[in-house]
Amino acid sequence: MSSFKDLIAFKKAFKLAMEIYEITKMFPKEEVYSLTSQIRRSSRSVCSNMGEGYRKRRYEAHFISKISDADMENSETQVWLDFSLACNYIRENVHNDLIQQSQEVGRLLNDMIEKPSKYK
Repeated sequence: MSSFKDLIAFKKAFKLAMEIYEITKMFPKEEVYSLTSQIRRSSRSVCSNMGEGYRKRRYEAHFISKISDADMENSETQVWLDFSLACNYIRENVHNDLIQQSQEVGRLLNDMIEKPSKYK
């Protein structure tokens, strides 16, 4: 594998971040500096942490640490999705779809944490 961009987890996380970006364009303007920026930041950070970790994959502890950070950001994104639903900014079916995608990313990240030697 030549690039972190080839990882299934990265592709799915990037797709999710872009979907969140598009959906948050419809959020109220008063949320721009709180919910909107937070959910965009956390969803994008999943990808950036994967990119950083992949470059250091020969150092297993560093790789696991960065992938763990990606997983943490993914979990944070789920919290912001819950707030988005509770504030009625997204419908329940949209929330469920995005949460499901995020959970899949989480499973893939967990595999990377549990089996880092697969990514050397």
